[in-house]
Amino acid sequence: MSGLFGGSAATTTPTQGDLSKDIALTAPPDDSISDLSFSPQSDHLAIASWDKKVRIYEINSNGESSGKALFEHEAPVLSVHWSKDGTKVVGGGADKAARMMDLGSGSTTTSQQVAAHDQPIRAVRFIDVPNSNQPMLVTGSWDRTVKYWDLRSPNPVASLECQERVYTLDVRDKLMVIGTAERFINVVNLNEPQKFYKTIQSPLKWQTRVVSCFTDATGFAVGSIEGRCAMQYVEDKDHECHRENPPNQRGTANVYSVNSISFHPVYGTFSTAGSDGTFHYWDKDAKHRLKGYPAVGGAISASTFNRNGSIFAYAVSYDWSKGFSQNNAQYPNKVMLHPVLADECKPKPGAKKR
Repeated sequence: MSGLFGGSAATTTPTQGDLSKDIALTAPPDDSISDLSFSPQSDHLAIASWDKKVRIYEINSNGESSGKALFEHEAPVLSVHWSKDGTKVVGGGADKAARMMDLGSGSTTTSQQVAAHDQPIRAVRFIDVPNSNQPMLVTGSWDRTVKYWDLRSPNPVASLECQERVYTLDVRDKLMVIGTAERFINVVNLNEPQKFYKTIQSPLKWQTRVVSCFTDATGFAVGSIEGRCAMQYVEDKDHECHRENPPNQRGTANVYSVNSISFHPVYGTFSTAGSDGTFHYWDKDAKHRLKGYPAVGGAISASTFNRNGSIFAYAVSYDWSKGFSQNNAQYPNKVMLHPVLADECKPKPGAKKR
């Protein structure tokens, strides 16, 4: 059977996935990769990096990639996102600014500042506004605020005061979820964007690393530095995703941060990727691991599916989980493109929901 990126499809065992068909992105960033985002309209991948740049690549059906555009921040870029129509890319960074490139302008290097905070911006997302054909931007910052921006105005149109620094944020339809320091999770109904619909403490015991909304916007996943993720509104109990028991060491577990959670756009299953350098696909409803993959030789700092779920992109890059002293020039820094086979992310027929 022919697979994506040409050639025959890789074979996999029922639980062990295959990486032999994965292709490295051409000319990746020069420093650690903090975020990945695919265009909703095409196979263009935006990458945010600690080298202060947002790069945009085009990926063809053979898995070949080429750089198409680039814009710069004044400090490391921590988040990147596409507008729904695929014409704009926004980055947020440690320079306390969000900067946007309008790809419709024809420029491949020009961006404009569209948002500002008093501290680094950790997360950016485009959101839809009722009765308007103009998207808005939402930004979450270490200054403990979430701000809404009309891209035509230099000042925020509204803001939310959070309990602590914003570490992660995600949006799906009218659901916005904000994860902060001290394990607070704020849920916002974007029909009423200036108040919290609900605030909870993370069901996980340690620092929140990532939140990701379900594809149907009925709930969200939470990942933490303790190597677990939890499903809210679906499951009460957490998954153990990135933990291992060393041989001959009873009662000991190596624990790795869950750095990224991405939902498959077609099947609603999800991936986890972490500091242990592995990624896994899961069925959240059956609470079952669909497939696990071998370690890739370095921490996975970010991941994402493309618009139809046929490509899974993951960044093998230092994730700063062991501090500045452990970063060195020999650490891998690359983005890999994994062609997703039909059986890898599809829920198993007849699997019982728990």
